[in-house]
Amino acid sequence: MKDFLKFTFATVVGLILASVALFFISILFFFSAVSSADTETEVRANSIMVLDLKGELLERNQSLPYDMFMSEDYQYYGLDDILSSIRKAKENENIKGIYLRANFLTAGYASIEEIRDALLDFKESGKFVAAYADNYTQGLYYLASAADKVMMNPKGSLEWRGIAAAPMFYKDLLEKIGVEMQIFKVGTYKSAVEPFIATEMSEANREQVTAYISSIWQRLCEGVSASRGLKVEQLNRYADEMLMFKPSEESVKCGLVDTLIYQNDVRDYLKQMAGIDEDDDLRLLGLNDMINIRKNMPKDKSGNIVAVYYAAGEITDYDMSAFSTEQVIVPSKVIRDLRRLQENEDVKAVVLRVNSPGGSAFGSEQLWYAVSQLKKEKPVIVSMGDYAASGGYYMSCNADTIVAEPTTLTGSIGIFGMYPNVKGLTDKVGLDFDVVKTNEYADFGAVGRPLNAGEQGLMQNMVNQGYDLFLTRCSEGRGIEKEELDKIAQGRVWTGAKAKELGLVDELGGLDRALEIAIEKAGIDAYTVMAYPAKASFWETLMNTNPTTYVKALLPGGKQMDEALRQFRLIEHFDQSDRIQARLPFELNVQ
Repeated sequence: MKDFLKFTFATVVGLILASVALFFISILFFFSAVSSADTETEVRANSIMVLDLKGELLERNQSLPYDMFMSEDYQYYGLDDILSSIRKAKENENIKGIYLRANFLTAGYASIEEIRDALLDFKESGKFVAAYADNYTQGLYYLASAADKVMMNPKGSLEWRGIAAAPMFYKDLLEKIGVEMQIFKVGTYKSAVEPFIATEMSEANREQVTAYISSIWQRLCEGVSASRGLKVEQLNRYADEMLMFKPSEESVKCGLVDTLIYQNDVRDYLKQMAGIDEDDDLRLLGLNDMINIRKNMPKDKSGNIVAVYYAAGEITDYDMSAFSTEQVIVPSKVIRDLRRLQENEDVKAVVLRVNSPGGSAFGSEQLWYAVSQLKKEKPVIVSMGDYAASGGYYMSCNADTIVAEPTTLTGSIGIFGMYPNVKGLTDKVGLDFDVVKTNEYADFGAVGRPLNAGEQGLMQNMVNQGYDLFLTRCSEGRGIEKEELDKIAQGRVWTGAKAKELGLVDELGGLDRALEIAIEKAGIDAYTVMAYPAKASFWETLMNTNPTTYVKALLPGGKQMDEALRQFRLIEHFDQSDRIQARLPFELNVQ
């Protein structure tokens, strides 16, 4: 017994000492990560920037405390980091070119186009862009087509097949578990509710989806046509032939790829392009290295600031965990930040970068008001990302100027309300409800029964009023008669290219063009561009984390599973969510 207690005590002490040791080792790892992130990169002669894409693109990437322990096979990238790094590479004489390693990337076509435009601008410096992939996805081939040389593995493939939209529907599933979604909406084309009440797209939705995917595909074809010297008709024929199932030599024969090469030989190929001898060192700078390069420009002493404020994600009434990579727009936070920019006399103009499918109708109205107040003091230019639709358009419509990419999805001026009725489910599991109430509508919204006729009328009236207010805001902001605007509203989604024709946006372009307009309207020559809100520090992120949410965010899913989770998040946060929504479908599923 004495030996048993001795060994038990020794074991406990050993575990405690091991835990303490692991704690201090973790602290050392953390400090090492923080210090390395602050180390300025020295760019030596004959360097090449490497854009190694294998993961997901965000508007801005917030580093997470435990990123260092995660797999390098999947990364998160900030669009802002990529664009600024390409500009630095253009300005730095020691960087000879850019090597695009196109593995896979979850990103919208508008964001891809913005990177593509940056690469085309980079090439104007006389430096080269080279691209390589074992297997090109369609989106990354569109990006890579801007390169001087497009390389592919001899046993690889190139996906060029056109664009499809394949939404997921849950009506039958909900019926099987006894849940009915009661819907109230305005807008013939407002399709966000369809997954809950239908098993296929409505004719109106099919019409709008056909229009916007055709517009995006045309844009892709025109871009590749200009870069590769191919006719659009040829590119459509290649898409119909499904080149990805043919030998890789066929992609070269068609003019989509320049050379077939194994990845092991790419370094020597890059040396040739950079004019470097085989025996000389080739210095490769990754994205993190580029981020830590100090921009080569004199420090501005004017004190003038042009602010770029990022508003990305769903407009929600609740915040996400600091450990979540999902971006959301929380109106209370954005309103506070915009008021500070409004009151800051050094801020001469604001570029509002909007990448949002919408969300809370109430929150969208509050954001509209904040932007309108800001506009009274200084120019406000909206730069639209992949999405700026429904609530995203609501908050944008009163800006001085709206700039969108041709492939941006915008418009969707319409709203809806949704209430679940779970009586079928409660009947299945044997739950019963009773009620005692003082007034007719005291139990309004009880999920154990369907809404009665009076409640339905109240809900529909509220939705109608919300749509009328939405129309009014957009009409006043865009200078379009309300009756005329209603004809192109009705919840319909438009691409940026078509939205410009309709007067919903002013110019086509990216964030750089929006900055040019802001500077011009501010009437300043000297200025500093600053991004807001400030990214959280390492320790701020660490102290504001929810490990459960972090683990949840890392669970395997895939595209279809991610879509399903997004669709049901409104139900998950039902008690925190605005009952009236101005949003696109959670996932448009454009592939």
